Amino acid sequence: MPKDINRVAIATKLNSREAQETAQVIVKILGSHDISSYSILPLTLDGSIPVSYADLEKDSIDIAVAIGGDGTTLRACRGMPPNTPILPMNIGGNRGILSEIGADMIEKSIHDTLRGDYLLERRLRIFATANRKQTFPALNEILCTRSNVMRTPYFSISTLDDEINQRMDGVAVSTPTGSTGHCYSLGGPLLQGNLESLVIVPVGSINRMPSIVVPVENIVIKSNYDTNLIIDGQETYPIQSNQDILISRYPIDITFVRFKKRGLKQLVKLGF
Repeated sequence: MPKDINRVAIATKLNSREAQETAQVIVKILGSHDISSYSILPLTLDGSIPVSYADLEKDSIDIAVAIGGDGTTLRACRGMPPNTPILPMNIGGNRGILSEIGADMIEKSIHDTLRGDYLLERRLRIFATANRKQTFPALNEILCTRSNVMRTPYFSISTLDDEINQRMDGVAVSTPTGSTGHCYSLGGPLLQGNLESLVIVPVGSINRMPSIVVPVENIVIKSNYDTNLIIDGQETYPIQSNQDILISRYPIDITFVRFKKRGLKQLVKLGF
């Protein structure tokens, strides 16, 4: 349910003049409504308070605006306080699959948000645990891939009380949100964004293992060679051979600010 908005955090694509100019417009609109704005460093704006992600107190931000492409949105998802609704804007990015707002809708979207004329859409996230260490949550996917290109490892995948063993370059576990990202480029299926499911996508399987859509259950992956665990394409964790990698649902979903109910908007973003 829409709530009163008094504090807004703004993050932009790094080194993007267009994104920064858009952020300045938003700060001006917010200021005209006596709403405090916080610009995420290194972004600095007139009339806004510069802060780091670490400076943001838990639940102190009513809404966050991510201005740029999908990478900017992913960083905002990782850095904002838990349960902060995020409004993604595709400014200076590429396809911006996570956003429904472009340059032509900036001012209208802000005014609609301040009036409470918006919807909230929840998206599940996943995280990995290995050697008693947890990764940060992934909105798109967790990719486990071989670290030695001269060897093709065996991967075991255990879930739903069953186990699969395959020789391949790696395996990705994708959320429905991530089905339009790396999962899609690997030949995986496209899932509607707010489904309660995951996709297991093989990478370079020698036996041509198909992708598998499964319920949201724990998945354990193990390889007989050293691998790299890559979270949303933004952070890498080295994993030793024969070490269990537990992939689970993250307890806090991401909430996006939306203005239309469009169940297949991913297809439009992909050019269909």
